Amino acid sequence: MIDTHCHIQFKAYKDDYEAVIKKCTDFGMILNAVGTQQTTSAKAVEFAQKFDNVYATIGLHPVHLFPTYVDEAEGDAFVSRQENFDYEYYKQLGQNKKVIAIGECGLELFHIPEGKNEEEVLQKQRENFILQYKLAQELNIPLVIHVRDAHAQMIDLLKSFNAKINGTIHCYTGNWEFAQEYLALGLHLGFTGVITFPAKKTNPKPQWDLLEVVRNIPTDRMLVETDAPYLAPQAYRGQRCEPWMVLEVNKKIAEVKGMGLEEIAKLTHENAARLFNLSP
Repeated sequence: MIDTHCHIQFKAYKDDYEAVIKKCTDFGMILNAVGTQQTTSAKAVEFAQKFDNVYATIGLHPVHLFPTYVDEAEGDAFVSRQENFDYEYYKQLGQNKKVIAIGECGLELFHIPEGKNEEEVLQKQRENFILQYKLAQELNIPLVIHVRDAHAQMIDLLKSFNAKINGTIHCYTGNWEFAQEYLALGLHLGFTGVITFPAKKTNPKPQWDLLEVVRNIPTDRMLVETDAPYLAPQAYRGQRCEPWMVLEVNKKIAEVKGMGLEEIAKLTHENAARLFNLSP
């Protein structure tokens, strides 16, 4: 299996990352350690250099463009460190042969910094995303795209490039309508443990919509990921998520599509290997 999006270099694993990576190695797994700003991107490269089965994605998450209070249920609350995308810094970091993508970069309207309006935030996010898109093109590697509460805006931005986009929408939780737009642009969709969650009784439609995407997506465009340490699958809900739990995501896809687990695991592995130019 390939966990196409995890944060094994984050402080949530500072005391036991070697044990977690060993467990993943015993599962025969490959991990894509994804950066969110300069220090976590550099740390991802450091881990990729240290561990044979770890690769790195480097980039600037939109939440780091302004000081923003972030309080995720599965992780520590923090105020994000403000940065702008330093093209030359990331270009130099990207010379490492184990850097396989640029990201996670994108648009984020879930966390709006205090005192900022939505259009001001979006404009800065767009500018920094375009720089990362250009670097991915220069380095000839894919994009790992973060989108939260901004699918329409992201689709418009991607269409403005007038080109097929090499990359994936990380942690896809949108509907089939948006999914078809992304697929038409050439993108893959990454599914996390969110697809294993039960539908909320008060508002089941988002989960029904997401499972419709899982049901309909072409089998050559789906990826599996954990976003560890966040979003543990339902079987491990309330625990720190770890990359080996991506097995639960494969299981759910197999269930929804009415296919065998081994077949789904093989397909998602091959898709990731092809997108990120890894040996199958």
